[in-house]
Amino acid sequence: MEQLEEKQPFDVIVIGAGAAGMMAAGTAARSGRRVLLIEKMEKSGRKVRITGKGRCNVTNARPAEEFADQVRTNAEFFKVAFSEFNNRAAIKFFERAGVKLDIERGDRVFPQSGKAWDIVNALLEFCVENGVKIIYNTRVTEILTLGDRVFGVKYINRRGFERKEECAQVILATGGVSYPATGSTGDGYAFAADLGHTIEPLRPSLTPLLSSHAQMRYLDKVLLRNVRATLYVDNEPVREEFGEIGFSDRGIEGAVALRMSRDAVDALIEEKRVKLVLDLKPALTEEVLHERIAREIAELQPNEFFGELLRKLVPKPLVMPLAQEVDIRANCYVGKITEEQITRLVRTLKGLTFPITDYAPFEYAVVTAGGVRCDEVNPYTMESLKVKGLYFAGEVLDIDANTGGYNLQIAFSTGRLAGSLKK
Repeated sequence: MEQLEEKQPFDVIVIGAGAAGMMAAGTAARSGRRVLLIEKMEKSGRKVRITGKGRCNVTNARPAEEFADQVRTNAEFFKVAFSEFNNRAAIKFFERAGVKLDIERGDRVFPQSGKAWDIVNALLEFCVENGVKIIYNTRVTEILTLGDRVFGVKYINRRGFERKEECAQVILATGGVSYPATGSTGDGYAFAADLGHTIEPLRPSLTPLLSSHAQMRYLDKVLLRNVRATLYVDNEPVREEFGEIGFSDRGIEGAVALRMSRDAVDALIEEKRVKLVLDLKPALTEEVLHERIAREIAELQPNEFFGELLRKLVPKPLVMPLAQEVDIRANCYVGKITEEQITRLVRTLKGLTFPITDYAPFEYAVVTAGGVRCDEVNPYTMESLKVKGLYFAGEVLDIDANTGGYNLQIAFSTGRLAGSLKK
């Protein structure tokens, strides 16, 4: 009996067992369809497992209008999917699945356990409980069409044999090209292009920025909190952010730099000049900061070092780089510091400038910008306007957002809508 059931054709094949793919597969199966979920890696949700440094920033609890402001590309297109399955619905989905959630700073939502795999397991159980058949270590090689309609896929299974599986509907949820080690290697773009879809240029988004600044080698692992950062393109300010900036061997990162990276990457691709200017004392005007420094100097002994003054103003790891930046030796006596040097220090604290010369590659990017053009997809169904029965979900689409849980919500919302298989 089981053998006969196994030979029954699938109604839906979902390609990619990430956040969008599992949501789509479970949703389709819940409505009674026979669903096959194909994943080329050895397990599902590889990328979800590492998001939020392994904690998984599952969504963001901001109100709908504020949420929409964080979507950088095709926000209008995404509104339909979000209205069908919004952040409140996502929170309820995971809590009903037994995952307790916490809302943290910035309205970011995380599992209480701090474990990303709780989110993956909830999605996987959603699929299994609704009867989705999942096959791993299996790579789709072609989406089959007859005229303007899909009728199945070809794939190579774990034993290396090519097989064909027929179905009426295919949901493409293969992700982007960021973190390729998790299986996101751009397969979906090739499939979509072969079927006549336009692919908007792919580039890293939410990625570290690289600088030619001489002090970068001293800043590894430095984290600066409560700074104001302004991104300049051709000497014009284009974006301002407040929050954390971090430095690592990958470049300048942290929430602030990642949010700015989208604009920086596009400008660098267009060969424009880019710089990042940090205000390390955003709560103080130059005049007030100048007065504070004068007071700090007055409280020090004349033979104490300039480095001691800097320790009162900035985190310890920043002392030596900042001394070099203002061209004052750290062991210079504070009694010998001139008014001109104090002014230079004030201006540096209020405008520490990093020329941005490049950006980290897809291996370090949180998401992919670009993808399948949204005006070739029906926003009310996620079905292709070029090929009947072909649906899209998640990062394969040209939709991306700021860091903070927004991109996973895009995956959940579009996956839910695609899996509803509306006509």
